[in-house]
Amino acid sequence: MSIKIRKQDALNYHTQGQPGKIEVVPTKMLSTQLDLALAYSPGVAEPCKEIAQNPEDVYKYTAKGNLVAVISNGTAVLGLGDIGPEASKPVMEGKGVLFKKFAGIDVFDIEINEKDPDKLIDIIASLEPTFGGVNLEDIKAPECFRIEQELKRRMKIPVMHDDQHGTAIISSAALLNALELVNKKIEEIRIVVSGAGASAVACTKLYLSLGARRENLVMCDRDGVIHINRSDLDDIKEQFATQRTELKTIQDALKGADMFLGLSAGNILNADDIRLMGPNPIVFALANPDPEIPYEVAMAAREDIIMATGRSDHPNQVNNVLGFPFIFRGALDVSASAINEDMKLAAVRALAQLAKEPVPETVNKAYGDKKIAFGREYLIPKPLDPRLITTLAPAVAKAAIASGVARRTIDDWEQYNIELQMRIGIDQRLMSRILVQARKQPKRVVFAEADNQKILKAAQIVQDEHIGIPILLGNRQKIAQLMADNHLELEECEIIDIDTPEQQERLDRFAHRLYEKRQRRGVTLHEARKLMRDRNYFGAMMLEFGEADAFISGLTKDYPKTITPALQVIGTEEGVSRVAGMYIITNKRGSYFFADTTVNRDPSAEELVDIIGLTARGVRFFDIEPRMAVLSYSNFGSSKGDVPEKTSRAALLAKKRYPELIIEGDIQANVALNCQLQQENFQFSALADKGANTLIFPDLASGNIAYKLLMEIGGSEAIGPVLLGMRKPVHILQLGSSIREIVNMVSIAVVDAQQREQTVRSI
Repeated sequence: MSIKIRKQDALNYHTQGQPGKIEVVPTKMLSTQLDLALAYSPGVAEPCKEIAQNPEDVYKYTAKGNLVAVISNGTAVLGLGDIGPEASKPVMEGKGVLFKKFAGIDVFDIEINEKDPDKLIDIIASLEPTFGGVNLEDIKAPECFRIEQELKRRMKIPVMHDDQHGTAIISSAALLNALELVNKKIEEIRIVVSGAGASAVACTKLYLSLGARRENLVMCDRDGVIHINRSDLDDIKEQFATQRTELKTIQDALKGADMFLGLSAGNILNADDIRLMGPNPIVFALANPDPEIPYEVAMAAREDIIMATGRSDHPNQVNNVLGFPFIFRGALDVSASAINEDMKLAAVRALAQLAKEPVPETVNKAYGDKKIAFGREYLIPKPLDPRLITTLAPAVAKAAIASGVARRTIDDWEQYNIELQMRIGIDQRLMSRILVQARKQPKRVVFAEADNQKILKAAQIVQDEHIGIPILLGNRQKIAQLMADNHLELEECEIIDIDTPEQQERLDRFAHRLYEKRQRRGVTLHEARKLMRDRNYFGAMMLEFGEADAFISGLTKDYPKTITPALQVIGTEEGVSRVAGMYIITNKRGSYFFADTTVNRDPSAEELVDIIGLTARGVRFFDIEPRMAVLSYSNFGSSKGDVPEKTSRAALLAKKRYPELIIEGDIQANVALNCQLQQENFQFSALADKGANTLIFPDLASGNIAYKLLMEIGGSEAIGPVLLGMRKPVHILQLGSSIREIVNMVSIAVVDAQQREQTVRSI
């Protein structure tokens, strides 16, 4: 299912806060005069002198070894063509974000106002002292071929034009696995290529490196088959001109062909064209956004077809993000002087092999499949597979070492894998997995505050990204006006205005149910009817009656005022005596879970044990095993007081109730997170090896203060609060949550509803 992108949303994304998508962040302390003197004059002279004596020390004393230049002249930007270097900058910044997110690589994007290939080569080559690698991007063919070739000859750092080689590597891995499934050999298959641009040429060359035969290959451009009698061929096309001059059209070429590779234009083939191909045809229609033949049309045309596209809404997405971050990661980590053919082939084989291995449960859950397994609809790994970095980067690094282009070697590969995981944060893709999982089976989400601009904008994103099905509670006229003012398209959503006559029957029905639940708690039928005019009661009751799957509120009201109706209407899970609130705090170190941050003011030791149990289950909801610290101002009895005694007792009781838990307390927050401190002073701690990822606070004040400080001055992002222990998916927003925070909470609520539904079905 494709995601609808609105122009204004895209523009707002790039302008909100600090314009653009990237910034430079110092990696060293700069808080004192000594720090400044060490960072700059006079201290900086020392590493300068070391590098002057041994230029290779630049990798030791500077960021060069983890710094890639993403360079373009804007002549072939996405599907937009020659739009100039300034207009290419958002794309280059975006590429830098992907490098950082998936492989922990820093990027400077460089847009160069130069179309002359020779001058462009000189400019880029002169940048070699600054960077550990160069990623060429969106430079038009045929100039891009010579530019890359000459830069690789002149520069002693990795240079790769990703438009060429990224697609080539990913599609080659998919091809190897497809051939294995249909029991064909690459040296025997007939291949038809549609397109003669950078990607098509690079794919074709890599297929030849894998064993395909040139005589079995036919390349086509917009004028038909490229054959030796054509007089309009450039040097690149001449390399792939076929001897078979009787072939004129792509349909001629497809007769009996084993494989079609499309990197040209959308909708140039139909079902009859696919039927011309031989048995078990392999069709890689990679034009974006529209493939050369629609996926549904191709699949309906042949039962024996194996198909891949460039789209995320179909199986076998050939996505460059599967390759370039990890290829550069491996090259940088051995200070490679180039990315050569051996390294590319190593990436191909590693990627192909990974698809054959058992898929982690986290990936199955993220993509909403019970069992993803190697086969016709799973030729290559998914982009969110956490094993990609620890599979491809070592394979590329080993190939660099073996082929002699590495300046340094890696002796401990197990330690290298640990370092790779640390670079990106092992839990960095937590919300990405939740969002993907939510989209697989959207649920009905009732918004109690829909006559609010933020809520409506969030609902628009939820609808557009197929995360959920919004139900809007609020004044119909005000909602309509807000939709018009903000150019929102939510007409298909159910809008419920409680104050209209058509809702009277619903109000009466809901009021009677509330009266049944609360009549022995002092609520009369008259009072129940009054309470039902409150949208928090009404929305919760929709969830109670099964008219919605999840409930979201709290943006405009204090937390206690919002949670009370949900507790009275929905209540806690069976066997659960209290609820708790958990925040997910994410930063470059990873994801951390904080509880209780919203509900329980001053829990006793026994009540903390209940919170610990709820939180452990909440952390596992995100496919992460909790390592819990019950926090105090003391370390294992080093100080006396109510808090150390309470947290120590809570940890002891929790170990007895949940013997499988990794948990320690009482313990200070910095010690819980710092493995070195524990190993030096508290070797007995269960958290000494890996540190805590889940922090249990002794009271509401400390937890609430901690997460808010981290949000405002700690550079962390907070997701939540996730309400734990409710009988149905109810999540209360923090007062004033951002649109992004609202969407994150809706995604969590949808996945919560999905999992509860699966649990009910399995009983």
